[in-house]
Amino acid sequence: MHVLVATVAGNVVGTVSGVRSVEEGHLRGMAVLPAWRGLGVAARLLAAVEGLLRDEGCKRITLDTTMPLAPAMRFYEKNGYHRSGKIADFFGMPLLEYVKQL
Repeated sequence: MHVLVATVAGNVVGTVSGVRSVEEGHLRGMAVLPAWRGLGVAARLLAAVEGLLRDEGCKRITLDTTMPLAPAMRFYEKNGYHRSGKIADFFGMPLLEYVKQL
């Protein structure tokens, strides 16, 4: 598993984590402090973890999200992810899978 953090002046402003299994990576979580959203922190974290997973031989990356996270869904779509059509249950809430081919 990779866990990356973005820091400014020694303070963590964002994180992302990803795991690899054979030729597929999976993003486990991403967060950026509200004051740092829209400033490129998330895009840089995403590019960094995607690069690590690509270097390890991943051909695609998946992630799961929920409908209340609509801003995150738009961010992922803007960065090349699309819904796979796979929907799971997350404590009674639809869990939507997104995928990006590398």
